[in-house]
Amino acid sequence: MIQRRLLLFVLLFTTILINITLLNAQSDEDEVEIIEVEQGFGAEKGFWQVFFTAPTGSRDSADYVGGIDLQLIADIENARGTLDIAAFEWNNPLITEAVVDAHERGVQVRMVVDDEHVLEEYEDAELFDEEAPFGDIVDADILFVDDDRGALMHNKFMIIDGSVVWMGSMNYTINGTYRNNNNMLSIRSRRVAEAYQVEFDEMFGDGEEGEFGPTSPENDTNAFNVDGTSVQVFFASENDVITPLIETLLTAEESIHFMTFSFTRDDIGVALIDRAYSGVEVQGIFETRGSQTAFSEMPRGYCAGLDYRQDGNPFTLHHKVFIIDETTVITGSFNFSDNATESNDENMVIIEDADLAVQFMAEFERVWETGEYPEGDDVVCDNARPNTSPWDGRASDFTCPDTSATCGDLTCAQAFACLREGNTRLDGDGDGVPCASVCGF
Repeated sequence: MIQRRLLLFVLLFTTILINITLLNAQSDEDEVEIIEVEQGFGAEKGFWQVFFTAPTGSRDSADYVGGIDLQLIADIENARGTLDIAAFEWNNPLITEAVVDAHERGVQVRMVVDDEHVLEEYEDAELFDEEAPFGDIVDADILFVDDDRGALMHNKFMIIDGSVVWMGSMNYTINGTYRNNNNMLSIRSRRVAEAYQVEFDEMFGDGEEGEFGPTSPENDTNAFNVDGTSVQVFFASENDVITPLIETLLTAEESIHFMTFSFTRDDIGVALIDRAYSGVEVQGIFETRGSQTAFSEMPRGYCAGLDYRQDGNPFTLHHKVFIIDETTVITGSFNFSDNATESNDENMVIIEDADLAVQFMAEFERVWETGEYPEGDDVVCDNARPNTSPWDGRASDFTCPDTSATCGDLTCAQAFACLREGNTRLDGDGDGVPCASVCGF
């Protein structure tokens, strides 16, 4: 009897120790760890790793060492079965060497590339006897398919062994790694990898011709729970990416921060103004080139009083990122433009993880610090730009006093509130901005 009780006690004690060990292991997985990168920034937690470039503005190629491409290369070197690559641009020699090495050790390597920015550039380099790393891919007899069309195969993702996806804004180039502001996200999830695999297989097709753009097969919304974290995956232009993007922005209650290379979609621009005039803090950084044109959303938002800056990188701000309430991240290859929406091949993820958002907010702050507000006549507003940000008002400023009110009775913020409550008469031209006489943008 005593021996039986002792045995039960030992079993109970052992079970408790195992549970404590498992809990500690789970706790360790839930903690964010910094990944040291010589020229860049990195962090990891659970199923994800995230990396950001750290451009110095140098034009000296001798300074281009220790970048975040080495993190991707380390994963390529660990590939054992398959490596599928979708690349808009390609000239990074170290990534090229890692891919060729994988092929030579027996990994099945397949590539989908943009015809103009990879294949034609390689052919032009060959014509003029110039160095072209993609030539090493061709010489190694690695299978590749190009999109052979006017629109862009704009993806930048890799699938390794059907279980890991690398995606983000970074092209596989020297500029992408060392000159431009970019991000890369590694997602270790077979379900996410399967979603990307379906998209890759559509484009790769039979190895000679694939399906691209808006006429390629539509995919159901890929929404996953990965270790308790919501992950949504979207592919354009065959699927509606704009609606879930805007719907996510409209959930913002406290803040929206963004970094953008190309932002020309009026519906997204109006959604940000709507949130700002609902009391949500909105801050954004635009790639300077093209940001002051009539097509850009920078002038409209800036003239509406939103906190918009132009980037300070002498090369390129290349992010395509939204951070909502510092808890949700939107990123990928998807620029906020008509071409991305209607013509190109693109990918985008929406991940609800406050720890991941912290990393993207740190990148936002780094880029924001070097940015500048438009100067002088760079942006000409129809009406005087508000002296204070829209979200600095009182709570009553963001409510509709009377749903039957006319524009002459309302402030701009109140007009937005009344429009949200159904007074569509305030938006005579249907552009999403009410009361042009009051809002003036």
